[in-house]
This record gives sequence, structure tokens and C-alpha cells, in this order.
Amino acid sequence: HTSTWSWTRDTGAKVAVKSCRLELSVKNKDRWCHEIDIMKKLNHPNVVKACEVPEEMNFLVNGVPRLSMEYCSGGDLRKLLNKPENCCGLKESQILSLLSDIGSGIQYLHENKIIHRDLKPENIVLQDEGGKIVHKIIDLGYAKDLDQGSLCTSFVGTLQYLAPELFENKSYSVTVDYWSFGTMVFECIAGFRPFLHNLQPFTWHEKIKKKDPKHIFAFEEMNGEVRFSTHLPQPHSVCGLIVEPMENWLQLMLNWDPQQRGGGFDPETSRPKCFVVMDHILNLKIVHILNMTSAKIVSFLLHPEESLHSLQTRIEYETGISTGNQELLLETGICLDPRKPASQCVIDGVRGWDSYMVYLFDKSKTVYDGPFASRSLSDCVNYIVQDSKIQLPISQLRKVWAEAVHYVIGLKEDYSRLFQGQRAAMLSLLRYNANLIKMKNNMVSASQQLKAKLEFFRQSIRLDLERYSDQMAYGISSEKMLKAWKEMEEKASQCAQVDIGYLDEQIMALHTEIVELQKSPYARRQGEVMESLEQRAIDLYKQLKTRPPDHAYSDSTDMVKIIVQTVQSQDRVLKELFGHLSKLLGCKQKIIDLLPKIEVALNNIKEADNSVMQMQGKRQREIWHLLKIACVSSFWITCWLFLPLQEPGNIK
Repeated sequence: HTSTWSWTRDTGAKVAVKSCRLELSVKNKDRWCHEIDIMKKLNHPNVVKACEVPEEMNFLVNGVPRLSMEYCSGGDLRKLLNKPENCCGLKESQILSLLSDIGSGIQYLHENKIIHRDLKPENIVLQDEGGKIVHKIIDLGYAKDLDQGSLCTSFVGTLQYLAPELFENKSYSVTVDYWSFGTMVFECIAGFRPFLHNLQPFTWHEKIKKKDPKHIFAFEEMNGEVRFSTHLPQPHSVCGLIVEPMENWLQLMLNWDPQQRGGGFDPETSRPKCFVVMDHILNLKIVHILNMTSAKIVSFLLHPEESLHSLQTRIEYETGISTGNQELLLETGICLDPRKPASQCVIDGVRGWDSYMVYLFDKSKTVYDGPFASRSLSDCVNYIVQDSKIQLPISQLRKVWAEAVHYVIGLKEDYSRLFQGQRAAMLSLLRYNANLIKMKNNMVSASQQLKAKLEFFRQSIRLDLERYSDQMAYGISSEKMLKAWKEMEEKASQCAQVDIGYLDEQIMALHTEIVELQKSPYARRQGEVMESLEQRAIDLYKQLKTRPPDHAYSDSTDMVKIIVQTVQSQDRVLKELFGHLSKLLGCKQKIIDLLPKIEVALNNIKEADNSVMQMQGKRQREIWHLLKIACVSSFWITCWLFLPLQEPGNIK
């Protein structure tokens, strides 16, 4: 018996200190010291690290030293699995994270010739490291160092996760950890252990030992008959593209034969096949796309170096939305770049459809007709919905209500995903609006510059015409030039007719509309009622779990009421969501329609500006030409005036 508590060092860092509470036998003292020896030589991010015992506590307790380890504040996997919201398994992102972390930790232990032998949810702890949950293996007290003689040894660990050969006290190898690991992962997917989880190990072992190697699941019918399956039970949260590879992996891990378990060694990599298959699952590049026109999620396994156009062609096949009408938005509202590969849809290190989504919109539509039909009920939940007053055994009702809780949570999460899609649409609209404002400012600035140039041009040409008229009687005149200047004056008046006022009014009205949409309550989450109903469903499920299962029956009236109310609440908030979304998309379409008009206005302003500058330049060149003529004429007049008088015959 041990006790563990946290201790804060002078540096502020926390450590977990483990000590024995009771006197130990010589055998258990050896086991305790063996655990300390093993942990001191291990160094892996997914195996909890040993560290120096704080000086104040560094003394023997009941004849053995204390063990100091890194402190993990996230609790253990059992605590996570016991949460009512996880009664039908964890989210895909959590499952894949666990698979990666614990798979890596087990490989490390085996490479160091250590078998854990007691892998179970209680021996997996969670630690938040920079916002990412990391899983770590603890409690190596039952671990066996392969360098220390015989593989056959007595065992007093947890029986539910124990490999059959350990349970039967037979010789064993590293494959005992495969069985325990596979059992844990199955439980994380389904919410319960794979083989007759309601029965005691002594009972289910006898019923399961002759199962087919590919069977990964066994359950007992009402008549007591045991049924086997090669597939994962529904409901669960694993994406369809991962289900089959995961089932294949579980078939390797849950093989009853320890010699066949794990699949042997892969000839290409010389690694256990189960870890090669595991890495294949973890390295799958899958993009999850929420079709906002149907509220359906479609998932695609990306091919190496696949282009975005190729992905869009596949999307068109699945959704009916042509590639030209597809708009694919990231959560930030940024549209996917057609010049980049399809892998831009996937973030390195982020796994699971619940973690990251791309949102698909149909550019040919601005009105979305949601809400759509709610998610399908499972058979057993549909059974109680059809007759909520039917009496069922408590043991059976636990499973039914667990699926009911899963359904209610699913309705809330369906809304949350659609809300994220609406938010992406809003962010996209704001990006378009920012571009519109930028172009409008450019247009207004160009228009103001044109007006200033036109005003200068008009004043200067008026002055030039006045001065020209004044000197015509005694100076230089040119009817052709005078006509050209008057035409310039008329053309300048035409340039002044480039009007942007109507565009400015439309842009201001649109800006007001967008601000109102941002202020709208429908721009914020409206899921409070569903969250309240979710909590009520969880509370009902908790109450049911506290009731003894023996010979007790109950109906499902209260749970069915919650299901119906949640469906009604989702229907209401989705009507509001799609109404708001349609307004967003309508505004966006108005911006799209305005942008080319602004481009035309800018081009017109630019052309008018160029015309004014050309006319100004032409007139200035003509004035300088006049000045040149005037100067030459003045020169000859001056010469004539000052020329000395000569006899007529002398003039040449």
C-alpha cells in the first residue's frame, strides 16, 4: 500500500512523492526498490520521470526509500473515462493522442527490455505541456526487467486489463503489454472494455478464450448467448476513414495467442507490426470538411502532394457543389489558396475531426435553408423514444442512457460546429469588408486628387484664356490653339463628371448592415439551453449509475423528455443560425458585386486624371511655344529699332 502527494520545491516546481504506508514483506520491498531503480534509468516524454527526493523527505519510511517523480496535474485516464460525457468513449483527438503517446512510451520500455505488465487507465496520467495534453505511463512496480531471468512470475495486478497468459500464470513476453494497451484503447473508443465488460475476469476468460483471432468485441445477448464481432461497436467518435485501420490494429493487439499477438516483426522495418500499423494510422493525412449547405461532415484521405483542385473534384463528387462554386474556409475565415497543395487543410500535429475543420460554402447560394434533420438515433435510444414508459432492467438502462447522453451531447456539438462555420463566414466577410474599405479609401483619395487637379486646371486655363484674349490685339494669336484650349476646358468639365457618390452611399449602407450583424445576438453562441439540457441528462445518468442493478427496473420518461427538448432547442437555434448566416452571405455577395464597380470607378478616375495631366502638359508646351515665338519676335523688333540709319543703297 502506497500514498502519493505533491511537494513544491523551493524553485516552485512540483514533484510527486510516493512512499509506503505499511510494512512490506521482503519480496515487496524488493519490488519497491526495483521500481525506483527502473525509473531512475528511464528518460522518455511519455514515461513519468524520477527525480531527486526533496531533502526534507529523503529518509526511509517503513524500511524503504521514498520515490520522487515529476508531478502531473491532469489526473489519470480513469478519471477522464469516468466523466459522464465520455460514457460512449473519448473524442477522436483524445484517442489518437493517447495512441501516439502511450504507444511511444511502450516502445521505449520494450527497447529498454522492460515489460510494464500492469498497463491500465489508472496508470496513465495526463499533463498539460504548453496547452497540449501529454499522456505518461506511471507505476512500474509490476514491471519486469527482461534481463533478470525467467519470464514466468507471480502477478497481483489489475485483472481486467491483464493478458490471458499472465492471468493463467504462464510464461509471457512483451506482448502482455499489447493486450493491455489494446484493451485500453478499445475502452477509450467505445466507453467500455472489449470482452463482456460486465462480467468478472474469471467468468469472461472462459467464454472468450476460443474467440477468433480477428474478434475484437464480445457482448452477451439477453438470452445469455455470447456474440462476437470484428468491428467496433456504435456509437463512437472515430472518423469512418480511421475505423477500419483501427479495427485491424486492435485485431493484432487483442489476439488471444501471445505468439501471434502484435503481428510479429515487420520485415521491412524490423519493428513489431502493431507499431508499424499504429504509425500508419497516426500519419494518415485526413481533411474533415463541414458542408454548411447540408450540415454534413465529409472526410477525405489526402494523397501525397495532392493538389487543391484534385481535392475539390472529389468534394464535388461527394457534395454536388461544383469546383467553381466551392468556397473552402479555414476557422480563421481565410480562403484556401488554389496555388498551394491540399495539405494546407491539415495542421501538423493536430489530429481528429473534433480538433480541426474546414468549412465548405456554395458561392452560388446566399440563402441557406437550414435547419436540417437532426442526427440519427441509435436503435436502443430510438426504442425508449418510441415508448418512454417501458420498464427496463437498470443494468440494461445504463447502456441505453449512456447512448442517450451521447446523443444529447452530439446535438449540442453539431450546433457548435455549425456556429464555428458561421463564425468563419463572419471572419471572411470582415476580410472582404476590409478589402472593400481599402478600395473605397483608394477611390475617395483618387477622386479628391482628381478634383484638386481639375480645380487647378480650370483656374489656370481660365487665366490663360483671359491673358490670351488680352494680348490678341497686339500680340500673337492662333485660332487653332484657342479652339484647342476651349475644347480642353469642356473636356475638363466632362472629367469632373466621374461620380463616386452613389458607390460611397452603397458602401456606407453596407457597412452599417455589417456592424448590425456583428452586434446581433445571433453572432454569439446560442447554445445555453442545450448546455443546460446536456447537464440534466448527465445528472440523470449519474443518478442511474448510483442505483443497484440487481432486480431493479425503471422507465425512461425523464431522459426522453430531455432528448425531445434538446432536438427542439437545436431546431430553434439552427433556424436562427442559418437566418443569420444567410444575411452574412448576402452582405458578402453585395461586396463581391461592388468590388468590380469600384474598379471601374478607379479606372475612370485614373483615365480622367491622365487626361487632365496630358491637357495640362499640352497647354504648357503650347504656352512655352508662344513664349518662344514672342521672344524671337521681340528680338527682331529690338534689332530693327536699334539698327543704324544707312543710305538706301547701302541697305542689304
